[in-house]
Amino acid sequence: MNEDLFQEMRQSIIDGEPERASDLARRALALRLNPLDAIRLGFVPGLDHVGARFGSGEMFLPDLVLAGEAMKAVAALLEPEIQRLGAHRESLGRVLLGTVQGDIHEIGKTLVSTMLSAAGFEVFDLGVDVPFDDFAVKARELAVDIVGVSALLTTTMTGQRHVVEALDRHGLRPRVKVIVGGAPVTRSWAQEIGADGYGEDAVAAVSLARALVGR
Repeated sequence: MNEDLFQEMRQSIIDGEPERASDLARRALALRLNPLDAIRLGFVPGLDHVGARFGSGEMFLPDLVLAGEAMKAVAALLEPEIQRLGAHRESLGRVLLGTVQGDIHEIGKTLVSTMLSAAGFEVFDLGVDVPFDDFAVKARELAVDIVGVSALLTTTMTGQRHVVEALDRHGLRPRVKVIVGGAPVTRSWAQEIGADGYGEDAVAAVSLARALVGR
């Protein structure tokens, strides 16, 4: 019986249907199914499938966004129950995200946040137009493993260099890894500014984050 339910959960994420995914999450709770199992065996495999097909060019950005929204709806229902039961999902690591100072774009960053959370990372989102030193101050305060810096404009991507420099000044490098992303950002730019990696999309960002924490 649970296998059928897990398959429905998986498909609801693949199809990008938040309402259906939420209904399945509620059904799991009504059946007293372990919410961790619902996430790990039901919903996350669906997100993994979408990520793999996106990476191979068989699915596209709208599919990824819808899958992320469905996963976010599920998490809103199941995470409180996990906390109530005193259970905790295994954390792969802590990630701090933000769009650099002078830039107010957040759709891509929000999608990365959703995908990282679904994959098992603890994510802290500073929002947009974040001052350079705030990344470093919060990274120390929250004891994060990775800082992700987004920029969508060529005029603001230079701020990613300033964030790396701020982390250096605060003595957080190289322990705290830095990943960068955004439309104008390239792998060579990431190397030039001393970042640890570049994610061209949300799926790549998750793979990179896993690699950086050795998972």
